[in-house]
Amino acid sequence: MKHDILKPSHVTGTHPLPAQADYWSRAVHESLAQQDWSQADISGQIDLAAWQGFVDDLPRDPYVNQRWKRMSWLALTASGDVTSLGECPMAQGGAFNDAESMADKLRYYAPLTDEFLSRPDVKAFVRGWAGLWNLGAGEPILMQITGVRGKGQVDPLQGQGIHADGCKALSIMVVNRENVTGAENHLYLDKAGQHPIARTTLAPGEVLHLRDDRIYHSVDGIRQLDETRPFERFIIIINSRFVDEFQNRILRRHFPEAVLHSPRG
Repeated sequence: MKHDILKPSHVTGTHPLPAQADYWSRAVHESLAQQDWSQADISGQIDLAAWQGFVDDLPRDPYVNQRWKRMSWLALTASGDVTSLGECPMAQGGAFNDAESMADKLRYYAPLTDEFLSRPDVKAFVRGWAGLWNLGAGEPILMQITGVRGKGQVDPLQGQGIHADGCKALSIMVVNRENVTGAENHLYLDKAGQHPIARTTLAPGEVLHLRDDRIYHSVDGIRQLDETRPFERFIIIINSRFVDEFQNRILRRHFPEAVLHSPRG
């Protein structure tokens, strides 16, 4: 794991650890509370090889070249189980996603497979993630498996650059990283990138947690390490508590009973 702290960031205080949050170490909770981001390695808590197998049947992203993707909207039930909410498009307003191919558009993707979502280690991960962010029952959680593969080089953000995803709770986990150089994650206090916080290159099984309404992020381009073989890098993105009003309007339309949060809530 490559992990460089550029400078200390602001302290936001601490919060109590909910009972379902023992999935993560205390250090993860503390660093997230103190600096609005943290990093963890969960390769010992999941069957990483099995998760990697689910990238093989990902459909091509119909909106972005050289990308493959599935996504599902999930939530916790009152009893703490993980349930699928059903179909709802991904919707990112231009204030959060200024890539021409994605901004202010409704984007529909094939759902995550039942085989994947029914895995005990996947459910435990979602429950643990919800606990880290103190999510309650009925709050929509967007979970994606997405990534790039091919030859030469590619911008994994497809033009987004330094950006925020339009939510309060965001985590990125690398599922696999084959024949890849680059793809270093960068964190900033501002969209212009004048105030960097940290940079880190995630290995498979490592997770980066961000308070997305306070920190901006980007990732470097990806290049083939060995030009005789194709590269691929796939990640899981999981986020909730959206501050993007466009996404919240679409969520309310599809899930009338969902628990949503206003940008200032």
